[in-house]
Amino acid sequence: MKLELKGITKVFGPLVANDHIDLVVEPGEIHALLGENGAGKSTLMNVLYGLYQPDGGEILLDDEPIQFTGPGDAVAAGIGMVHQHFMLVPVFTVAESVVLGYEPTKTAGLINFGQARARVNELSARFGFDINPDSVIEDLPVGAQQRVEIIKALSRDAKVLILDEPTAVLTPQETDELIEIMRQLKSAGTSIVFITHKLREVRAIADRITVIRRGKVVGEASPTSTEKELASLMVGREVSLTTAKSPASPGEATFEVRDLTIIDGVGHVAVDNVSFSVHRGEILAIAGVQGNGQTELAEAILGLATPVAGQLVLDDTDLAKEGVKDRLQKRGLGFIPEDRSTDGIIAAFSVAENLILDLYDTDSFTSGIAMSPAKVEANAKARVEEFDVRLTSIHDPISTLSGGNQQKVVVAREMSRPLRLLVGSQPTRGLDVGSIEFMHKRIIAERDNGTPCIIISTELDEVLNLADRIAVMYRGRIVGIVPGDTSRDVLGLMMAGVPLDEAEQEAATHHTVMAQMDEEVS
Repeated sequence: MKLELKGITKVFGPLVANDHIDLVVEPGEIHALLGENGAGKSTLMNVLYGLYQPDGGEILLDDEPIQFTGPGDAVAAGIGMVHQHFMLVPVFTVAESVVLGYEPTKTAGLINFGQARARVNELSARFGFDINPDSVIEDLPVGAQQRVEIIKALSRDAKVLILDEPTAVLTPQETDELIEIMRQLKSAGTSIVFITHKLREVRAIADRITVIRRGKVVGEASPTSTEKELASLMVGREVSLTTAKSPASPGEATFEVRDLTIIDGVGHVAVDNVSFSVHRGEILAIAGVQGNGQTELAEAILGLATPVAGQLVLDDTDLAKEGVKDRLQKRGLGFIPEDRSTDGIIAAFSVAENLILDLYDTDSFTSGIAMSPAKVEANAKARVEEFDVRLTSIHDPISTLSGGNQQKVVVAREMSRPLRLLVGSQPTRGLDVGSIEFMHKRIIAERDNGTPCIIISTELDEVLNLADRIAVMYRGRIVGIVPGDTSRDVLGLMMAGVPLDEAEQEAATHHTVMAQMDEEVS
């Protein structure tokens, strides 16, 4: 089925999320929609799937105009969507999840679970998904849950399948499996719209690439384009995808996590007996798929989560005796939160005010018992220039800034004072390639200044770019701590819970097999 979008426009108040976008997806084609977070990719697909109504333009299927009043119309027309955050009921079985809302029935309107299981088995066998229809969703790994979402779409005869940032929660090995599934779907005639901001994956799988920047199509590219060429098209200027850094010269270990255990709000063990240390002048990256205890670990370091066991020791001081304010002001903790909009800024406050949120009552910004507007303004002007924050006025609400510039404000606040420890949780989430380049340089500069740094990231490229050592978390535990130049294959296996020695052996075996295959082909 041929899909065509003509002049699609979607507006949210003053924001033009999609600006007269044209897109054509041919039958049996994998068409990548490439762009940074916030570029308008997901909005466009939500319009296509009937979740949003367009403010302009039209959708055509096989050259016939069509209108969707909701997702049900899109599904009926042969369009399926796998959302970035899965739409599955954790306590349902696979079969129940697949037929939810479209249940096959038998006598007296009872659900025909036998037919549901048979449909799952048929699609699973056809595409090699290896999914048991009686498995409970919450017991499945993330990669298997994603395959269930794909089965659900295919069970409704989807001819066009939208995959919205499908690799965001996958290990590298699961990403490879997904790419193979996409190739099988393409061979069976399914058209795929692949939404992503990851350059490596686009080049591996796409037949054509459309690049969106700030709500507009800025060009089409071939999969043979280099990552650097694609990045430049995404950002609008030339950027470097790797950050040069000299080898680390670590000093003493000044921060230690000792046997830390944290119970989350629903009684689960989120962090399970974790121990590690960080040295002055090194970056320890914590890698892992989102949801394996990294968030709770970061919150415990800041003081937002209370451990049930273990210690956090900074410069021989047990942080359990310190509140959040003391950790930031007295102990020299710099903290870049995972969600800047919730934990990093106050939207209604000015840029200048946000730059002193955790220091407003210190001598640096007070005169007597009152805050000094002159000191606050001088600080803001200096930080805005140093961190290249793009704005109209330091007195404007920070909500008027782009996401990347809001993040620069957070980083400027946290890294513009002497630090004894820097913790960055997803420090570049939602940023364009150019802003990521800037952030990485600042983090490396902090390391070179002798600060111990902990960087928590689900982006493996970021981990490999920054880390001197890498700790991999899986289900709340540290699977292993390895050098920063450890291979992607080994790290990916560890992210799936494979112990270090087994991961190294399995990765080595895989490389040997691939080398033999290449030799046979040649």
